[in-house]
Amino acid sequence: MNHKEVRWRQRFDNFENAYELLKKYVDLADPDELQRAGIIQLFEMAFELAWKVMKDYLETEGFQIKSPKEAIKQAFQAELLADGQVWMDALEDRNLTVHTYEETTAIEVAARIKTGYFPAMRQFYESLKEKY
Repeated sequence: MNHKEVRWRQRFDNFENAYELLKKYVDLADPDELQRAGIIQLFEMAFELAWKVMKDYLETEGFQIKSPKEAIKQAFQAELLADGQVWMDALEDRNLTVHTYEETTAIEVAARIKTGYFPAMRQFYESLKEKY
């Protein structure tokens, strides 16, 4: 196993931990403000690790990746992602939530995490788990 392969597998392990934490809380029926903030924080962490796993994995395949957008586009082309657009939307929301906090936005983003971003993350997780 070469250095790059070891690296993506280590990053995948970290992503898997964050993914499992998010999975544990994403389906809370009616999260209060603190729970919602926690779900958003776990999403941000899992998303950050997910795109870095994409980058590391794709680099083992010979691609040069410089940004989350490039990682998402290339991962979609490599069929690691079923829906590239939902990942681009997740990137926008991740950027939004990292820099601001506003309750109505938090409610909307938490709903998108539950209905769109987490299912996309699950698909990516399962796709990469097969390659692990």
